[in-house]
Amino acid sequence: MDSEREARLRREAMAWITVRTHDGSRPISREELGDFTFDGAPYRLISTQTGIWKPAGLAAALTIVTKDGSPYADGVGPDGLPRYNWRGQDPQHADNRALRAAMQMQSPLIWLFGVGRAFYQPVYPVYLLREEPEEYRFVVVHEAFREVAPYASPVETELRRYLLRETKQRLHQPLFRATVLRAYEQRCAVCSLGHAQLLDAAHIVADSAEDGQPVVSNGLSLCKIHHAAYDAHILGIRPDLIVEIRTDILAEVDGPMLRYGLQGRHDQPLMSLPRAHTERPDKDRLTVAYAEFRAAPVPRGKR
Repeated sequence: MDSEREARLRREAMAWITVRTHDGSRPISREELGDFTFDGAPYRLISTQTGIWKPAGLAAALTIVTKDGSPYADGVGPDGLPRYNWRGQDPQHADNRALRAAMQMQSPLIWLFGVGRAFYQPVYPVYLLREEPEEYRFVVVHEAFREVAPYASPVETELRRYLLRETKQRLHQPLFRATVLRAYEQRCAVCSLGHAQLLDAAHIVADSAEDGQPVVSNGLSLCKIHHAAYDAHILGIRPDLIVEIRTDILAEVDGPMLRYGLQGRHDQPLMSLPRAHTERPDKDRLTVAYAEFRAAPVPRGKR
């Protein structure tokens, strides 16, 4: 395949995934990833056996996968950028050479994060910025900050903060959202609304806090109204999973959204929770967040 056709293949694959995932609002299944076609012929977007996929005829890898519970230690380095591990430790393994070719050619890749059994959250386009052979891995960067990344170093404080923020925005947040919504079966914890396009993954403890890791037990699937109310300390959730609405809001008189969507949920239990107890809201984090809710000042004129 010539370089122009390969570039078109990558563009069309990413555009197809965008449509299939409703612009990234939901994960995609392994089965669906087999539905893509290129120039009228089926074209698989994921390997059946390995996490690095270079279809025959391509000069470089097309897709990389981090499976749910993968033994590979993909993570974030001290510079705030994510890493993707080699396959094994042989630099000349065909999969590692496919990744190296993608780095040298600066070919855009699709990164698929496992968020459940045979379901993946795609993040793209990503690029391999450089190789760390002594650690058997590559440094990954999102297109949004590919040009600024090579100048990052631990002493460049502001730039490093920018990279960390962008990494969370571009890589961690879509994965966090997909994992949390999967655990809550695409429903709002407070009202059980079941439309994924209207749902967010809210952090119980903010991701900027020390205990604000992007894990399911620090997440709540909330519709946009209840997410905004939670962040504004209009709505709180007790450690026993009971909803509280701020007292001044309970005294207001307004339309049906206030009456049923907020006031009606006061002193009521969460309506949707993960089936797995290990994925349910962490009580220690809820205790911290609930204390912040109770301590938040009531806006002037609302007392």
